[in-house]
Parts: sequence; C-alpha cells; structure tokens
Amino acid sequence: MRYNNKRLILVLLALPLWLAGCATTPPSNTDDICAIFKEKDGWYHDAADSARKWNTPIATMMATMHQESRFVHDAKPPRTKILWIFPGPRPSDAYGYSQALGTTWRGYQRSTGNYRGDRDDFEDAIDFIGWYHNTSQRQCRIQSNDTYHLYLAYHEGQGGFNRRTFRNKTWLKNVAKKVSARANTYQRQLNSCEASLKKRKKFLGIF
Repeated sequence: MRYNNKRLILVLLALPLWLAGCATTPPSNTDDICAIFKEKDGWYHDAADSARKWNTPIATMMATMHQESRFVHDAKPPRTKILWIFPGPRPSDAYGYSQALGTTWRGYQRSTGNYRGDRDDFEDAIDFIGWYHNTSQRQCRIQSNDTYHLYLAYHEGQGGFNRRTFRNKTWLKNVAKKVSARANTYQRQLNSCEASLKKRKKFLGIF
C-alpha cells in the first residue's frame, strides 16, 4: 500500500510538467488539421469558440497561425545580422502563436477585456486571430471565408490593406496564396473529422 501511495504521489507531481509539455510542444503533423486537433485535445474547442464568436472559419484561423508561427508557442522573428555575422536586434516584438505585435495585442485586450490573455497561450492566440480577422471583415469589407485577403490585412494591418500597401509586394501575395490554399486543405480535412471532434471533451475541463 505504501509503495502504491508513493507511485501516486510521483504521478501527481509529474502531471503538471507533462501537461505543460503537451500544451507547448508543436503538433507532430502540422499539415493535417484533424491530426492537430486529435493530438492537442482542447485546441478544437478553443478554435470553435473563436469561430463562433468572430465569424471566422476555423480553417482560416489555423492556416494563419501555421504561417505565422508553425504552432510554436514562443515564436519570435529571427534576429537581424550586424555585418552579416553578428546577431542584431529583432525586427519587431512579434511573439507567440499569432506573432501579434505588443501594441496590437494590447488593442485586442482593450477591445475584448481579455487582459489576462497571453500571446503564448493557444486559446488566447486563436481568439486574437479570430478577432483580428473579424475586424478586417468590417473595416476592409472582406468576406469571412476570403482567406487570401484576410491574410493580407493580417500582415499589413487594416489601414495598410485599405491603402493597398501589398500591391507591389509579390512575395507577400504569394504567401497569402499559400495561406489560402492551406485553409482550403484544412477545411476539406476538417469536414471529414469535425463530427468526431465535437464529441470530445476537454481533458479535466482545461484542454
């Protein structure tokens, strides 16, 4: 009995570390949205909540996040180079799953009241992406399923999009095409597994 109690204590002590590892490690297969949601139990429910709140398809939000961070929770822009050799400063303070800038994140917090939200938390980051795309829908008159133009607005900002700052950025338009194609792929995949995902419950009610 004493041995079993010790094992139980060790399991309980190790559980928070295991849960943290599961929450922050990127999905094994980022090309398959069904695999992502099956591996990361609570992510589907978080994404579905954001989709309902902000009228933005799950596939569009997840394709945006894939492009921005590859689902790395603490992603940052690569450092610039000084004299092509020495690491210099980062080009911006973009951070987390959504690569939101600090000023933009604070705008999201003020708008939604989510002052405890963190850029390296999936639930908060997917809500931010949904909120941003919803803002673009209203301010830039973009359809909710138009991933191509939503991503351009995500990258350039709503003001930049309306000024068409992307017009001569061929590289950016090519990236937006990739994001749009990924969203279409994610949507086809999600159509085949969403019914089963809806039946799954969050583990311990948290993820």
